[in-house]
Amino acid sequence: MPVNSIFGVFAKSPIKPIQLHMDKVAVCSELLLPFFEASSKNDWVEAEKVRKQISQYEKQADELKRELRLTLPKGLFMPIDRADLLELVNRQDKIANTAKDIAGRIFGRQLQIPSEIFVDFMAYVQRSLDAIQQAKNAINELDELLETGFKGREVDIVTKMIEVLETIEDDTDSLQIKLRRNLLAIEDNYKPVDVMFLYKILEWVGSLADHSELIGTQLELILARS
Repeated sequence: MPVNSIFGVFAKSPIKPIQLHMDKVAVCSELLLPFFEASSKNDWVEAEKVRKQISQYEKQADELKRELRLTLPKGLFMPIDRADLLELVNRQDKIANTAKDIAGRIFGRQLQIPSEIFVDFMAYVQRSLDAIQQAKNAINELDELLETGFKGREVDIVTKMIEVLETIEDDTDSLQIKLRRNLLAIEDNYKPVDVMFLYKILEWVGSLADHSELIGTQLELILARS
């Protein structure tokens, strides 16, 4: 989206560009599901196709982030500090960066998730994506928060969303612990270097949920200051 069109979006809502950025981040991350499905089948042609899509969406999100920094007015007359809005974008952007890193590392080594843990691993990925979706849902409530002056029922709705987000992140922590334990039990069957990277992939998938929870933390800060 060119800078001129971003100015047009700001004319309608100072929040809309942040929501558009989160949309790109969510789409980018959701592509990890077909990516891992392709890699599990040793279909590296399809995996590369999906990896390129992930990279494309990450790039688009990065461009939106850059334009937001350049075009977000310094004199916004609203109850949200400009620095808080920029911090929201930074936290959103880390999700897309992580999704790109995961796909790049898996494809670069043509690393497959062990079949013994694949089903649980995909449930782990899905739960991390649930966290991203919940963060997106909360971000989409910012317009309503502005309209209501950060008061009343809308604040309760967003607060509840953040609580659900924290629960989802807790779930991913539990799933990661289980996967690490199960990987430990079979790691002797795989190359030590591959095992090292598998542990790193588990960590990065979990960080998708961690970054999402931090979006909720930032929203809580915004609510407290407004």
